Amino acid sequence: MHFETDRAAFEFRQGTAPLLISFPHVGTYVPPALAERFTPEAREVHDTDWHLPLLYAFAQEIGASTLVATHSRLVVDMNRPPDGASLYPGQSVTGLCPVDTFADTPVYQSAALQPDDAEIAQRRDQVWKPYHDQLAAELARIQAQHGAAGLWDAHSIQSVLPRFFEGKLPDLNLGTNKGASCGEGLGEALLAEARKGEADGFSSVLNGRFQGGYITRHYGQPAQNVHAIQLEMTQSSYMQEHMPFDYLPAVAAKVQPHVRRMVETLLAYVQQSAR
Repeated sequence: MHFETDRAAFEFRQGTAPLLISFPHVGTYVPPALAERFTPEAREVHDTDWHLPLLYAFAQEIGASTLVATHSRLVVDMNRPPDGASLYPGQSVTGLCPVDTFADTPVYQSAALQPDDAEIAQRRDQVWKPYHDQLAAELARIQAQHGAAGLWDAHSIQSVLPRFFEGKLPDLNLGTNKGASCGEGLGEALLAEARKGEADGFSSVLNGRFQGGYITRHYGQPAQNVHAIQLEMTQSSYMQEHMPFDYLPAVAAKVQPHVRRMVETLLAYVQQSAR
């Protein structure tokens, strides 16, 4: 199989603050020739991190740069290593170019239509690599200009997914690769901020089921003053979790201030560390 795309891999807006917010799983685009090989369910791209740029609309107000993926994670997953290695050995995961959905249903109509190694390499070169080249370049620019950089990797997921975890997921899942992706004490400071959301019914955890994917683990280099955080949110915190996946403004309005304060906590930490 051959892969081609007619769309840029990302949308980027440069900010003024030493902070980049990455949205690797919000893309919904599947090139038509590839979509023809998908099952009807896969064409609906259920496993999207829906509406997150809207939830993070405050990014421009605080001066953050934003990097937004355009292609569906079913085309290529921006938050997986380029070699497709599992980040959670022994646990169920989806791959660099997934062949199954979060619901454990097939992406392709038949095994013969799944991508081979050559096609996976094409997707990596045409979509995954440009996104990561831009991410790396922006972090380098921020670090050079400000002396430190913060990276917030924004994610969301259905609150109940038996394939990946038992029961209902906490609403605010902070990941720092067990403290390795950011400076000392930052993860705990963010968790303290997240716990303020309990008054509004939002539960939280640090380095629980989701400890940070490839982006957090690879780019978080606190020894070089680059501090990376992943937030995996339950979609029930701000949207309808099933089709038509509507954004729920009244629900989102409750969680958005908590998310903003966490992001601002990272920004303040980075600004302090740059002095």
